[in-house]
Amino acid sequence: MNMSRPPVTLAQLDADDPDAFTHRFAEVNGIRMHYVEEGQGPLVILLHGFPYLWYMWRRQIPALAAAGFRVVAPDQRGFGRTDRPDAVEAYDISQSVGDVVGLMTALGETSAVIVGHDLGAWVAQAAAMLRPDLFRAVVMLNTPVPPRGKVKPTVALQEMAKGRVYHHLYFQERGKPDRELASDTRKTLRSVFYSVSGSAVGAERWQLFLEAGEPILNAFTDPKEFPSWLSPRAIDYYVAEYTRSGFTGALNHYRCRDRSWEITAFLDGAVVRQPSLFIGGAADPSGESAAVRGVYDQLEAYLPALWKKVLLPGIGHSAAEEDASQVNDLILQFLEHVHTRQTA
Repeated sequence: MNMSRPPVTLAQLDADDPDAFTHRFAEVNGIRMHYVEEGQGPLVILLHGFPYLWYMWRRQIPALAAAGFRVVAPDQRGFGRTDRPDAVEAYDISQSVGDVVGLMTALGETSAVIVGHDLGAWVAQAAAMLRPDLFRAVVMLNTPVPPRGKVKPTVALQEMAKGRVYHHLYFQERGKPDRELASDTRKTLRSVFYSVSGSAVGAERWQLFLEAGEPILNAFTDPKEFPSWLSPRAIDYYVAEYTRSGFTGALNHYRCRDRSWEITAFLDGAVVRQPSLFIGGAADPSGESAAVRGVYDQLEAYLPALWKKVLLPGIGHSAAEEDASQVNDLILQFLEHVHTRQTA
């Protein structure tokens, strides 16, 4: 991989080629973290979700770099080429935030806008609340993150599922989900990426709830042909990385949901007060749950400095990949808003 190369523009870079980007490693918070870096200027950190990697931001990185930002997209702990600690408790929210803080230290930076998708949105929210001195603005993609709440996460999810199984609950078991997802990595990733997207229709869409005893892959459909927004080359990269790493490190983040709740009692009642933006997909299957809709409807209370919340028509859970152009435009507009507000 290209470890040192000058900044590039969007026109110069083949975004689907992972080797076109500058790859680096840093020792942070007791682990070796892999990240991609492009551009110079104010720092923007991009945090991926599950089952994604730094690579989900491949069309945002050059666009933001070309606009005058230093863009850093790490593989979060347990993912890709970043270390995968063995202990489940190594994946609680304090460790994930510690990784980002450590990465900023390694970069020599003291201020950043943090952008998070899915799991990354949970980390971004916690980072903004825990270290407002470092993170001056927040963008959440596809997952509107609620405040800490009064009820332990698994208990709340069981109440929501009403006897059925939600994926966060399914992933609490150790071993079985890991093996199921890894039994055919290509089929798993194709099925998940497609079924959660706006391209899936009807019965092809992700089923949010399973009956007890059903395997997790029953919730997804493997398409005969994948939409153009995710190229064969892109799928190959995802498959190669997850084939090498497996799914256990990624799933351990879910297994720490209760632990993260328990160790953050001091955040009860806290909200994100920095400028914020939410970008979602109007066709995101996750938005069909009453709980997620409720959080989206109340985002202004949870993010009192919310600049805008947007649901992109026809777009699902992979907004950054499904409609890179609109996502890039919104993030750049928000960054301009943050700059204007904080220099006024």
